[in-house]
Amino acid sequence: MPGTNLTREEAQQRAKLLSVDSYEIELDLSGAQEGGTYPSVTTVRFQSAEAGAETFIDLVAPAVHEVVLNGKALDVAAVFRDSRIALAHLAAGANELRVVADCAYTNTGEGLHRFVDPVDEQAYLYTQFEVPDARRVFASFEQPDLKATFRFTVTAPEGWTVISNSPTPAAPADHVWRFEPTPRISTYITALIVGPYHAVHSSYEGKDGQSVPLGIYCRPSLAEFLDADAIFDVTRQGFDWFQEKFAYDYPFAKYDQLFVPEFNAGAMENAGAVTIRDQYVFRSKVTDAAYETRAETILHELAHMWFGDLVTMEWWNDLWLNESFATYTSIACQAYAEGSKWPHAWTTFANSMKTWAYRQDQLPSTHPIMADIRDLDDVLVNFDGITYAKGASVLKQLVAYVGMDAFFKGVQAYFKAHAFGNTRLSDLLGALEETSGRDLTAWSKAWLETAGINILRPEVKLDADGNVVSLAVLQEAPELPAGAKGEPTLRPHRIAIGCYDLQDGRLVRTSRIELDIDGARTEVSFPQGTPRPAVFLLNDDDLSYAKVRLDEESLRTVTAHIGDFTESLPRALCWASAWDMTRDGELATRDYLALVLSGIGKESDIGVVQSLHRQVKLAVDLYADPAWRDQGLATWTEAALEHLRAAEPGSDHQLAWARAFAATARTEGQLTYLSALLDGSAELKGLAVDTELRWAFLERLVATGVAGEPAIAAELERDKTAAGERHAATARAARPTAEAKAEAWASVVEGDSLPNAVQEAMIGGFVQIDQRELLAPYTAKYFAAVKEVWATRSHEIAQQIAVGLYPSLQVSEETLAATDAWLASAEPNAALRRLVSESRAGVERALEAQAADAAAAGA
Repeated sequence: MPGTNLTREEAQQRAKLLSVDSYEIELDLSGAQEGGTYPSVTTVRFQSAEAGAETFIDLVAPAVHEVVLNGKALDVAAVFRDSRIALAHLAAGANELRVVADCAYTNTGEGLHRFVDPVDEQAYLYTQFEVPDARRVFASFEQPDLKATFRFTVTAPEGWTVISNSPTPAAPADHVWRFEPTPRISTYITALIVGPYHAVHSSYEGKDGQSVPLGIYCRPSLAEFLDADAIFDVTRQGFDWFQEKFAYDYPFAKYDQLFVPEFNAGAMENAGAVTIRDQYVFRSKVTDAAYETRAETILHELAHMWFGDLVTMEWWNDLWLNESFATYTSIACQAYAEGSKWPHAWTTFANSMKTWAYRQDQLPSTHPIMADIRDLDDVLVNFDGITYAKGASVLKQLVAYVGMDAFFKGVQAYFKAHAFGNTRLSDLLGALEETSGRDLTAWSKAWLETAGINILRPEVKLDADGNVVSLAVLQEAPELPAGAKGEPTLRPHRIAIGCYDLQDGRLVRTSRIELDIDGARTEVSFPQGTPRPAVFLLNDDDLSYAKVRLDEESLRTVTAHIGDFTESLPRALCWASAWDMTRDGELATRDYLALVLSGIGKESDIGVVQSLHRQVKLAVDLYADPAWRDQGLATWTEAALEHLRAAEPGSDHQLAWARAFAATARTEGQLTYLSALLDGSAELKGLAVDTELRWAFLERLVATGVAGEPAIAAELERDKTAAGERHAATARAARPTAEAKAEAWASVVEGDSLPNAVQEAMIGGFVQIDQRELLAPYTAKYFAAVKEVWATRSHEIAQQIAVGLYPSLQVSEETLAATDAWLASAEPNAALRRLVSESRAGVERALEAQAADAAAAGA
């Protein structure tokens, strides 16, 4: 439907013509338990700059019954077409529009999502409107710069609760919940969460008598697992730190956090009513890395209350400002806030977020941080590693460049100047220039308006006695990937160089140099005649965004002692560099595996350990020479089992190794042991084989043909929950038979009734790395179906299929050729072309890495 794809030019024209005063939205959700559709009545009051002008309002609805503009009923059949209602003959100044429609509940996580909990058989609703889906619930001018106030009136079934952006009124006798108007906000951050949710209430008590009501909600079936006190603790810490740094009180009347089912993303920053995926209510044991990730999500959304909700981008090309700022400040809060449980948060950032950014920046779809967003289709596929992780990395670089105090003083001025308004990048940079005294024009052009990564290498010259004669930093700007727009760019970097020496078997930083580098070569002031350290580590403290390489002597030391750094961040930087070299074919997969096995036993940071588990498995599966792959997998699996048995009982490391072993067990003996752990005939001291771990074990046993449908049905009987149903869907799709694959494919691709979360689970089961031959026929089926899927499904559902079912496991020239032929003949739109091209790049990279690994075997 072209009408749903609002262009930037259309938005600019509409914003020039209109300003919006208020929405009054009446929804009758009394039939939500049964589903289907619901009545939606929207009254919107707006101003027009011209008499007689024409515009349109957005609405995605199965039926429209009434459109009344300035008291005149319009012919619905004539004005409602292609998800837009045409509005002609506007009055100069004030206008009033009333739209009566039937809108539809969804099961895709877009608009008003409806979910029925199998535990209590009750329906639970929540809205998800970013980017353009408020129009699925009420008629709206769906663009971020047409802010307004919103007054919701909702009829709900007896015994249900309704939560929105404004404080929840007392439960009404007539079941009609009447909310006070919101402040002026954008359509995409309005929200409704409706159902018999379980609630826990508290408050944040700030300075000068400030008191903010806090709420946490989840389904009753998860209430026993809800650790509300821990969530409130993180939330209050965020309030303290953000209000101090932003010098602007929390801008809304209350702050609710709602853990909702079948959520597509991590969370959503609805003003005062944040929705969060309810997998963050942990019903089984997880490692501290999971708690850290949840805390970062909580803080990320809280930061959005200022950056995104209070001050909002004018158009989606500045989406990065919202997401990068929230990411940077959430990590900074974890790292610097008094009493934080995660002062090592920058280690996690370097280990996970930045590897995501580096991967994204090497795809053919790479783009400047400040992306060119031509329309909604562009932005829907732009919630990526550049928008979030590279942007946050560059903000960290900016803080190092201007200083933290100057940075936050600029942010404070920005909030005061633009509260409840819309901005562009230039507004923020202007505020930062004012407080820092630096001209940021060249910095912005180099960092925000160009694509690609730089590589930094040290050049070390020694005298005959091994003393340093000179030290320089060499900067490279590799060619951008084929198909990417732009030119390679050398950038200014503020970096630290760490000098490390071995002391009692530990790598200790003995000195640190911080400097600005620019151009292809920068000389470093280093005392001549000083013995060289064992390791020169560029970008120590991870201040900048660049791929880092080690000189030969440093590489030898790190290879032998990577687990011996006394601090977690330099270890993480070296691990990340090794992984990056593996992906780039500079380090053979077999050598990467050997490096990990040499150092992972000394790695104390559980988040790093779990990342290494994922990276090693991916490398051996996809980047290893196929002739050596089985040997590599055998080596890794045996090591995982050894580490599992040696881990401290009850520790996070024990749980992480249990999951790593379960993901790769393959021999008869290993699978027998896994079965015994599952049925209890074997026990490992301290290892609780709880609900989630049972499913992890069973899914592997099913995928390898050891267990089948009877075991899946029995496990589902033990766990008759929504999560259990998703796990069962994964396991059934993982069965190693042609019939099971055909059944899963038909459900996902040929049917269109699966809820988003079940479809995602089924795709995860369908794609099994050990089932390449079984999946080979689906390459042709994918290319035969994907364009039609994209044209007929909602964005979230179609993207799951387009990315998840691409034949990424079929690493061959034939897969590249099939992709190229499809791209040439199918003429997909830009969004689908991007997703398929990104997947193709993964196969191409895997082929290059396999060749590098094979070459290493013959060297």
